[in-house]
Amino acid sequence: MTRALFIVDVQNDFTEGGALAVSGGDAVAEGITRLLAAHAADYALFVASRDWHDADGDNGGHFSAQPDFVDSWPVHCVAGSPGADYDPGLVTTAVTHHVVKGQGRPAYSLFEGVTDAGESVADLMAARGVVDVDVTGIATDYCVRASVLDALAHGVHVRLFTDLVAGVAPDSTEAALAELAHAGVELAVAQTGPTG
Repeated sequence: MTRALFIVDVQNDFTEGGALAVSGGDAVAEGITRLLAAHAADYALFVASRDWHDADGDNGGHFSAQPDFVDSWPVHCVAGSPGADYDPGLVTTAVTHHVVKGQGRPAYSLFEGVTDAGESVADLMAARGVVDVDVTGIATDYCVRASVLDALAHGVHVRLFTDLVAGVAPDSTEAALAELAHAGVELAVAQTGPTG
């Protein structure tokens, strides 16, 4: 069986101190780094996504001065800005493919992203015969949820590491995890633990 690891949007604007900071984001970044160090041989494909929004315009209504925090948000993850960079706790040397999404439009799922070469995540998975996907990242109740649902739609088995995700709010995070479990996602713990 061929397994992929998805790292969803572990970016400065979504971790502590960022424009849309999620509590526990830095810990998620560090935990994923430990997972990569300990289990790199378990995966044939490593895909990391980033929001990569246009600096000009509202990105299809995604940015708003009066955001509702459901469909519209404050300015975040502008392409090339420090906020769009990976969290410094995430070491990406093992990542085989980096994808960007949300250029001029709303985009939540990692599957909406493309590599610099224009490859889609679905194409990358098909080329390597991926049948199992492990998912980590931010935010559980938005981009992680959307990425997991799209992975299921592509017919693969999905395992979500609940200790390597962080959500925007407790209620919506709990609801997202329940929805994903009901859809057939395996909820698991990576057990990377802190080092030292």
